[in-house]
Amino acid sequence: MEDTQNRAFESHAYVLAVIPPKMFLRDNRPRGETVVQAVGESFFTLLELAPRRNVKLHPQERVPLHKNARGKIDHVRRRIFYEDLAPESAEELPLIVEIIVTKFEHKFVQFFNEAKPITTRMHSLQLLPGVGQTLMWAILEERKKEPFKSFEDIADRTKLQHPKKVLTARIIEELKEDVKRWLFVKPPRRDDNNRDRPPRR
Repeated sequence: MEDTQNRAFESHAYVLAVIPPKMFLRDNRPRGETVVQAVGESFFTLLELAPRRNVKLHPQERVPLHKNARGKIDHVRRRIFYEDLAPESAEELPLIVEIIVTKFEHKFVQFFNEAKPITTRMHSLQLLPGVGQTLMWAILEERKKEPFKSFEDIADRTKLQHPKKVLTARIIEELKEDVKRWLFVKPPRRDDNNRDRPPRR
């Protein structure tokens, strides 16, 4: 069944892996058909895609998903979860997430410029791996002086030396559902068919 909801939100995705017939991980997957596992460009939605006949797809390839696209993807089969990923997809995921973060650098730099407190004791910047209270205050003080312009600018003006890798690590945590709050990934919705697969904690 086509996942029209995810198609409406994710206009493009990056291929994680192409899984040929007879290599599916779960019994309930269609047999005898090639499946493409991918991650959406806008919300990092993990997707299972049905390719068109006789097309060749490769990991890291960007494919259009919108309804009238004349690309290599026939339709979106469904949204999947991190535990559904084939080993080769899980291995490819951090690299592709970093590619997306790099592509949309301006959006992620804006997060550093606009991030707000969550509670009186917790700031959203502290949800990033390695960002404690001291580094959080350093980031807040620097952005008061002048908004950050790039990842390099953040690294030069604070002790956060690898903003892109920190963001990538946080996004992977969210995809694994190892979080209580969501910053960058569209929170997963587990329907009745997924209730026997609890979120990873």
